[in-house]
Amino acid sequence: MQTESGVRTPYERYDKWFVAQDRQRLSKKSGEAEAFFRSTGITFNVYGQTDAEERLIPFDLVPRILSSREWTKLSAGIDQRVRAINAFLHDIYNRQEILRAGIVPVELIAKNDAFLPEMMNFSPPGDIYTHIVGTDIVRTGEDDFFVLEDNARTPSGVSYMLENRETMLQMFPELFSQIKVQRVSDYPKNLRQSLANCAPSSCNGRPCVAILTPGIHNSAYFEHSFLADQMGVELVEGHDLRVVDGHIAMRTTRGYKVIDVLYRRVDDDFLDPLTFNPKSMLGVPGIMDVYRAGNITIANAPGTGVADDKAIYSYMPEIVEFYTGEKSILKNVETHRCSEPDSLKYVLDNLAELVVKEVHGSGGYGMLVGPAASKKEIAEFREKLKARPSNYIAQPTLSLSTVPIFTEKGLAPRHVDLRPFALVSPSGVDITPGGLTRVALQEGSLVVNSSQGGGTKDTWVLED
Repeated sequence: MQTESGVRTPYERYDKWFVAQDRQRLSKKSGEAEAFFRSTGITFNVYGQTDAEERLIPFDLVPRILSSREWTKLSAGIDQRVRAINAFLHDIYNRQEILRAGIVPVELIAKNDAFLPEMMNFSPPGDIYTHIVGTDIVRTGEDDFFVLEDNARTPSGVSYMLENRETMLQMFPELFSQIKVQRVSDYPKNLRQSLANCAPSSCNGRPCVAILTPGIHNSAYFEHSFLADQMGVELVEGHDLRVVDGHIAMRTTRGYKVIDVLYRRVDDDFLDPLTFNPKSMLGVPGIMDVYRAGNITIANAPGTGVADDKAIYSYMPEIVEFYTGEKSILKNVETHRCSEPDSLKYVLDNLAELVVKEVHGSGGYGMLVGPAASKKEIAEFREKLKARPSNYIAQPTLSLSTVPIFTEKGLAPRHVDLRPFALVSPSGVDITPGGLTRVALQEGSLVVNSSQGGGTKDTWVLED
């Protein structure tokens, strides 16, 4: 909350409330929040852990607060970026004008594991590829916001955004009567409506929406079931679905019912064993044929992962300008593509100062944070980089902004990022005011991912 000149303006009213609170009461409330999350079942699984234990994501009770002015700039930048990503995906799967123009190298698409030839010369209903987008944003100064990465495949975390707010409302109802905060609770209703707006032309009547989950062993299963419940739609697994008369239908007590829109949380490779991985037990045999026939909407569209690629990310300012005719409102972090010899040499020479990431990596896995790494870790990563340079990009270690967290000793600064969620349909882009703030709970750490020990906090966007 504090700067060198005092409390930041968006925090002033909260700070006045906070200093008047009894610290023991706040500590007790922090324990209540953990008990609430545990009783609600808000957990996640960590891949690669031998005990396969479900964990709670730590919750910090001090909200992150943004002014309406800050949010106006952020949301305008997200809207612009999301529109550009959707246009980019439509282009590379159809006319490929950005490749013809030489703005994005052809090999970045042709050799990209996330690019699906099966999507070529096909446009999904409403020309929407990215129905739900999570944009990871970091701040380095008062008005300096950078996009760290784009999540256009199956962005997760929105359930924590909603439950964090619900928890704060239960614990501190008086706060929300004193400080006017924009609502996030409309997200499930807006998500269902946005998906329904993307129904295929073959749909008759009210669109039937369902969520496809890989099952209870998936790390985000809580979110899948939570969203299905909040939206009032069915949560289905692959074995619940089949092709019936050229449509995808789900098994019910009254027989099979046609699904118009499938919000899938299953990766591309497992979506259709007849088209992709033949060993997959998670998807639906024949769903790609139904999709290409125009009889179902899959959200997000197969093949959107190419827009998540961190090498493609490095071209986002050019991509935004190519499709919107505007300069990018939100900045990119300077990015070195290790596939390029000069960049690789620079990265190898400066590993101790850089953050190196896999181009298709997520969750904080497979990355090197140079300043926090040991000499042994750097040496081992150097060999990985030499063996597969095209698998990595590198970025400078940003001086990330901090926000306060509540500790036993009082407030302490920690680094954060922000993942706002955008819904895209033919009706436009709808961005929920706020998003998921992830916080690096370890002092000095820059890694905010829950799988790496990070926590979350409620994100407030103030009303005017």
